[in-house]
Amino acid sequence: MKLTILGSGSPEAYVRRASSGYLIEVGSDRILFDCGGGVFDNLLRSHRLPSIITHIVFSHLHSDHMMDYARLVHASWDEGGKPIKVFGPPPIKIITEGYFGSDGVLAHDLRARTELPQSQEVWRSRGGVMPRPWPAPEVEEIMPGDTIEGNGWRIQSCTAPHAQPFLECMAFALTHQGKKFVYSGDAGLCPEIETLAKNANLLLHWCYRLDGEVVSPGMASTAPTPMEIGEMAKRAGVRSLILTHFRKHMDDPEYHDKAIKKASEAFGKTITIAEDLQQIEI
Repeated sequence: MKLTILGSGSPEAYVRRASSGYLIEVGSDRILFDCGGGVFDNLLRSHRLPSIITHIVFSHLHSDHMMDYARLVHASWDEGGKPIKVFGPPPIKIITEGYFGSDGVLAHDLRARTELPQSQEVWRSRGGVMPRPWPAPEVEEIMPGDTIEGNGWRIQSCTAPHAQPFLECMAFALTHQGKKFVYSGDAGLCPEIETLAKNANLLLHWCYRLDGEVVSPGMASTAPTPMEIGEMAKRAGVRSLILTHFRKHMDDPEYHDKAIKKASEAFGKTITIAEDLQQIEI
């Protein structure tokens, strides 16, 4: 398996980091965990086309985890790609229909692209045949505890304390040929994620605040510090840890050093801070 960081940032508009997006290449499949703003452009910067994406898996439906969803699906369709398999919590079906349905926000665009004679001419020149169907991602709604089965790989989900009850939020473990990759989504610490991360080769965990940063009790329960994440990773027997979702005020060498130092004190193994376009073999 190979991980490519397509977005390691937060909802903040920030040139150095796109919002959340993590590509896993496993066998012949290309699985994108979340698709926040800027992820589409970083996919292109990584020298990959939209149509290579076979699956999109959403941890939750905050905008910084799904803002480039429609753009990616539309671009893959325009390249003649196969329908993308999409998994996520409700209401991902309603959202998808809201983009690509007959009364969706892109309906005017799709009618023009499929019915205007000049557009049909362009489509045929690319090798397309008529009539041209609209984008039709294959959407399945999932909940914590559900699994996704693929060609030699399996994704297990669990709850991730974050934005409930307004949003269902999940973490995921992807296993393939004895290797395990775990993505926390946006998550506070909880027994379910610790169990999910047990003996993971790589844990990718959100880090929204630093040790010593004063926040409300509610925020503290859903945004663990680097040291707290390191302690959990150690208990779970994780082999390698990546911290991600860094905010602008945390993103300088001094803050990076502090985060790595605190997490390392607890974890005692390899720790990395995610960077856009970084690639890691698992």
